[in-house]
Amino acid sequence: MRFVPRWVLLSSGCAPVLLIAGWTGAAYAEGASYDPVSQTISVLGAYGAAGFWVMTAAFLALGVCHLLTAWGLRPAATAGRVALGGGGLAALVLVALPAPSSGGSLRHGAVVVVGFTLLAVWPVLAVNGGPAGPWALRLAPSIAVTTLMAAGGVWFLIEMRQHGDAGVAERVVTSLQSLWPFVVAASCLRHARRPGTAPEG
Repeated sequence: MRFVPRWVLLSSGCAPVLLIAGWTGAAYAEGASYDPVSQTISVLGAYGAAGFWVMTAAFLALGVCHLLTAWGLRPAATAGRVALGGGGLAALVLVALPAPSSGGSLRHGAVVVVGFTLLAVWPVLAVNGGPAGPWALRLAPSIAVTTLMAAGGVWFLIEMRQHGDAGVAERVVTSLQSLWPFVVAASCLRHARRPGTAPEG
């Protein structure tokens, strides 16, 4: 099992913290005009929004965190690391293609879909090591978390279509997606400390 540098705990751990802090700060800047239950995160990062720069900075930080984590998470299979890094790149592209102040944007929506899909499938693609490997890189938990993320995506689409609690659904699934890399990193580091485990360079 290849060695995981300890800084990966920092890069992966900062991702959910910065994302949640970003949408919280941006919503505070918007004030009572913004409803976090029914409105999406993209509204906070739209052109002209009071919290535009706060949400933009959060997307930028999230993308960098995912890229760094993908780079350092060496025990994960290459396909999973590429997918995680792709999710990070999607967050950076959202900075360049924010939602418009009114109406929809095909380009913004397409980037959101690609980013969500990559972050949903990366746990399964990262599976490596079999039963003897780190817990979070085993097949069963990876399938479970990918299924949970996919279900969250379906929930979000249903809420969007019904003009319901889309903001809640989006926050739940994006929180899970931003948290899972930290779980994987912690699992790999814990596995490396087990007696008889010799990390590779």
